[in-house]
Amino acid sequence: MFDIKEHPHKRKNILTGEWVLVSPNRSKRPWQGKVESMPNDNRPEYDPHCYLCPGNARSDGSKNTDYKETYVFTNDFSALLADTPLGSINNNDLLVATSESGICKVICFSPDHSLTLPLMDEIDIEKVVNLWQSEFFEISNNNAIKYIQIFENKGDMMGCSNPHPHGQIWASSSIPLELEKETNQQKQYYETHNRSLLSDYIVVEIEQKERIVIENEHFLVVVPFWAVWPYETMIISKRHVTDITKFYEQEKKSLADILKKLTIKYDNLFNISFPYSAGMHQSPVNDGLHEEWHWHMHFYPPLLRSANVKKFMVGYEMLGMPQRDITPEMAAEKLRQQIKVHYNNKLDTNRN
Repeated sequence: MFDIKEHPHKRKNILTGEWVLVSPNRSKRPWQGKVESMPNDNRPEYDPHCYLCPGNARSDGSKNTDYKETYVFTNDFSALLADTPLGSINNNDLLVATSESGICKVICFSPDHSLTLPLMDEIDIEKVVNLWQSEFFEISNNNAIKYIQIFENKGDMMGCSNPHPHGQIWASSSIPLELEKETNQQKQYYETHNRSLLSDYIVVEIEQKERIVIENEHFLVVVPFWAVWPYETMIISKRHVTDITKFYEQEKKSLADILKKLTIKYDNLFNISFPYSAGMHQSPVNDGLHEEWHWHMHFYPPLLRSANVKKFMVGYEMLGMPQRDITPEMAAEKLRQQIKVHYNNKLDTNRN
């Protein structure tokens, strides 16, 4: 008889319509692959050579203010430019390109060079949430912008070019591919059921309790049923809101609380400053009403078995479809167990 905990199977990502192959039988295989050493993460509170520390000059000669809390500026090496001229090419529908304009910003979470989100006080994380909210509101008033992506790359492993605690905002003149997929899936569900897809999904997760990592009054953290990355998680607002500007003050406090708890669990998992790429998905802007959209935040960490064994998308995954060995249920259980602090005594040992 088929057992989802033991036998290979496919799971559908209800947000994109795509599938992931889950092979729980492979989780017992021995590992003789590459093992890497992890960098020393001890850093000073201020680094005179850091481009993001208060008062320092950046690589283009611009100088940061002597900021005391959060700080935001336009990226000196933006991937998107506001003044990109309109244009396109189309060679027999074979060579197709179109211009893309936008805005790229850098958000420094703290003036303290040594911190990361799990090491920050909750009140300071709340200031980051407030800045995310105000930046989304301000950028959305630019009618040329159709989508605003707020994200963070943490750690050398994720290609982070500077260890200072920071994230980014890329606002584009078109809706990116992943957001098109999520928009279509949510719209189809909303038109059929008159409810948001994620509102109904979290009801199932709360009933089953297998994949919940953390829960507070306003948010739920789950390892999604369709997760691709070994310890992938998703924060979902319990209230159906389309974007971050709709959060009340208490919801913003709850988001800061759950961000700290989740990132502490990640750091405790392998006793290191845990690398990841994380970002919010929320409604497009200046594109009509999107009542179907439900705010959520993805965390995609690459580590698999230890601090120096990571997941690669290779072979079948690049040519066929994503695949994972440990089930989402196993990953959620392991994350739930991370309570005590091991690797860094700066962390708040009372968080769970």
